Amino acid sequence: MVTMAQRIEELRTQAGLGRGPASAALGFPKNAFEKFETGRQTPTKEQQEKLADYFGVSLLYLRGESNDRTRQGDWMSGAYEEEPEEPRPAPAPVKKRRSESAPEGATMLDALFAGRQAREQLRSVVEEFLTTPEGQELIAKAVRRELTRHK
Repeated sequence: MVTMAQRIEELRTQAGLGRGPASAALGFPKNAFEKFETGRQTPTKEQQEKLADYFGVSLLYLRGESNDRTRQGDWMSGAYEEEPEEPRPAPAPVKKRRSESAPEGATMLDALFAGRQAREQLRSVVEEFLTTPEGQELIAKAVRRELTRHK
């Protein structure tokens, strides 16, 4: 598992920044990146949010809790885009052996969230996102869309 310190160093070097310039760009103290990358100091929640925004990754990715860089706001707002997406051809059906069949109507997410811990973690992440300005804007868009749909 990747640590937050390793992830911060990886993102900074991928961006081609030195520790000092990266600290200056984010308004952090001069030696902040050195402390973050060596694990001597953990960034505050606000600093983590700034880092994730600056490097364009999710907080889960920054913290080393996921290998998916996609920010929650990016994938959540995809469901409420103003312009409809072009239709994609349906994939060819895959034949399954009888023993591999899932119950009728079950999805991969049903299996993923069958455990209480996974459901609680997802709920926590979603609640955290919905309190951000991006989350509030997403809620406002969804409400506006529903109100115009039911006029």
